[in-house]
Amino acid sequence: MYRFRSLITGFIFFTIILVGCQPTDREYQEQLRERIAQYEEVVLTTDLSHLTEQERDMISFFISAADIVDNIFWMQSYGSKEQLMDYMTDRYARAYARINYGPWGRLEGHTPFYPGFEDKPLGANFYPPDMDREEFNNWDHPDKRSPYTMIRRATDGSLVAIPYATAFADWNEEIAVHLRSAAIISEYKPFANYLDQLADALLTDDYRESDMAWMQMRDNNIDLVLRPLDTGEDRKFGHKAAHSAYIVVKDHERSGDLKRFIGMVPELQARLPVPDRYKQEVPGDDSDIGVYDAIYYAGHCNAGPKIIALHLPHNPEVQQKMGTRSMQLSNVMEAKFDGILKPIGNMMIHEDQRDYVSFDAFFHLTAFHEIAGGLGISNTVTGEGSVRDALREYHGVIDATVSDLMALYLITQLQEMGELTEEELKQAYVTAFASVMRSSRFGTAGAHGTAGMIRFNFFAREEAFARCQDTDTYLVDFDNMRAAVEKAVEKLLIIQGDGDYNAAQELITSDGAMSETLQGDIDRINNENIPVDVVFLQGLQHLDL
Repeated sequence: MYRFRSLITGFIFFTIILVGCQPTDREYQEQLRERIAQYEEVVLTTDLSHLTEQERDMISFFISAADIVDNIFWMQSYGSKEQLMDYMTDRYARAYARINYGPWGRLEGHTPFYPGFEDKPLGANFYPPDMDREEFNNWDHPDKRSPYTMIRRATDGSLVAIPYATAFADWNEEIAVHLRSAAIISEYKPFANYLDQLADALLTDDYRESDMAWMQMRDNNIDLVLRPLDTGEDRKFGHKAAHSAYIVVKDHERSGDLKRFIGMVPELQARLPVPDRYKQEVPGDDSDIGVYDAIYYAGHCNAGPKIIALHLPHNPEVQQKMGTRSMQLSNVMEAKFDGILKPIGNMMIHEDQRDYVSFDAFFHLTAFHEIAGGLGISNTVTGEGSVRDALREYHGVIDATVSDLMALYLITQLQEMGELTEEELKQAYVTAFASVMRSSRFGTAGAHGTAGMIRFNFFAREEAFARCQDTDTYLVDFDNMRAAVEKAVEKLLIIQGDGDYNAAQELITSDGAMSETLQGDIDRINNENIPVDVVFLQGLQHLDL
């Protein structure tokens, strides 16, 4: 029995209301099959022939550690995976629950797909389900907003904050054993140091030293990102970080092709369309960018729609001292482009611009989305603390929207600097517009879906595109798109810099909803059975290990 469970004896994660019937009818099963079919199966694999025997053995340790991270995230998202699987009698329901990490569909607004459940709580399982905002705000505790605490009730009904290091102590200790075992056999000393530091961090909830050690690595062929990362699972307050694990293999040749852009970051930051006071956070000189093939996802990053790139670390102090690293997950990117984005472009982009939808543009948009993360604003210019704390539950959506739009802005600046051609800029604009429709299909339950709708509605207002009624396709107006991108980036960076909670709320309320026109087009895309996202077939059996 894990210590976290014993600490909260008597608390039922989510009460299962038995309604006297288990779904067995064919119509219900067909609905579940259709929902599962929204996710295209993709095998996560890559060429490992260049890895040493020690590196191949390290991957086995990493997968063992990642599987434990998966258990932790189940507890953060829902509760006991085993109890849920035992309760669900339908195999399709169990399969869909494994994709969603609970009985709620992430593409369906976190609504239940199995009898006996209400809509998913906004706070997932980070907070007691009966705790409201007023009680939380009135509760005086220094760690209540920490990204690394679970909020629970004591036996007397009062709130308590349990550090992750305590809540998941047994699991963390198991993970640490796997990390230290991998460190022992690592032939690359900086990697061994990182793994040891990460093991310590999991046991203390202090990730500063492990973040620093991770940034010092440059020559490793494989990499592991494993820790509490994003706060999007906490839709109630946006405070709590959910556990994720990524195992990746580096493509050194393609990584070298992107290195030239890192040296341009200072000039690109100087070109941002905001006053200088919003450009004071200069990234460290050791910023890095790389291309990788992913071979394993676990935890939050494996739930529902999958991300295709990472930008880390999140710690502003480490960012300013060491810079950041952007990781482009090329094989996942290619799977989404070939199976989803290109078919959407062929259907929704006017034939005169259809050829502008390209993988190279998608790749560069993703790369600059992550680079933009290092050029955004971490701390408010008003002295109100971090942007994350100031914008609270709206931070994730604003951050995703800023990065999406700033990627286009940076590519525009590179074209003006002579680093990219006019043709490449047009490809970026059209591919980005097609990608708006791709991400909008995620719905408003996640940050990236809402960010896609904000972009669509803003572009519509600025006449950055035209909808051709005779063909039901879209044409991008390149001049208006250029102006719209600059205007949007300015507005969003000021919201971040000012920590303007009300402005963020107003923007998301006004522009973060699906327009009737866009909904109709999304329905048309869905009717063509184009997948919404991907689900992975992964593990040692797919890696010849």
